[in-house]
Amino acid sequence: MRPLIALAAALSLAACQTVDPYTGEQKTSNATTGAAVGAVAGAVIGAATSKGKDRGRAAATGAVLGGAAGGGIGYYMDQQEAALRAELEGTGVRVQRDGDKLTLIMPGNITFATGRYEIKGDFYPTLNSVAKVLKKFDKTAIKVTGHTDSTGSDSTNQVLSEQRANSVAQYLVGQQIPSGRVHAQGMGERYPIATNETAAGREQNRRVELELVALEGK
Repeated sequence: MRPLIALAAALSLAACQTVDPYTGEQKTSNATTGAAVGAVAGAVIGAATSKGKDRGRAAATGAVLGGAAGGGIGYYMDQQEAALRAELEGTGVRVQRDGDKLTLIMPGNITFATGRYEIKGDFYPTLNSVAKVLKKFDKTAIKVTGHTDSTGSDSTNQVLSEQRANSVAQYLVGQQIPSGRVHAQGMGERYPIATNETAAGREQNRRVELELVALEGK
C-alpha cells in the first residue's frame, strides 16, 4: 500500500503548477495540494476498509476519488483568485489567500472619504470588477467586514465600521449578487493590522475586507 500512497501524492503534486500573477513565480496551486491530501487520505481509507488482494485495488480507487474531492474546492478558488487578481491589479485592493479562503482588503482611503460611509464615486469601477468575478464564481459566500482605527470613541467607530460594511454589501447586491450570499458586519477598532500610533498604521487599519469562502457542497 505504501508505494500506492506515495505514487498518489507524487502524481497529484506534479500535476499542476500555477504562476503567481503578481510575482511571476511558479507555485503549487491550492487545488494541487488539496488533491494530494485527498489522494493520500483516500488511499489509506480504501486500503483500511478492504482485505487481502483487494486492498491494492481499493487503495488505488480511493486515491483517485479522494484526489478529485480534495482538488475540487481548491481548483475553484484558484480560478477565482486568478480572476480577481487580474481584475484588481493596480486598483489598490489587495488579494490574500489562506487555504480555501480569499480575502480582498480595500483600504479606507480609496473607498470612503474621512469619517464617511458613502462609497467614493471613483471606487465604483473597482467594485464593479469585484462584482463581475463574484457573479461568475457564484458558489462562494461573501462576508463584508468594516474596520476602523482607534481615533474617536469605541461606539462611533463601531457604527462607522458597520455603515461602511453595509455600504459595500448593498452595492454588491445592487450589482445582482444575491443577498443570501452576502453578510455584513462591523468590527470597529478591535482588529488592527498595524499600529495605531502612527498615521501610516492608522491608514492601514481603516479598511473593508471581503472574505470569500466556498459554499458547502460546491
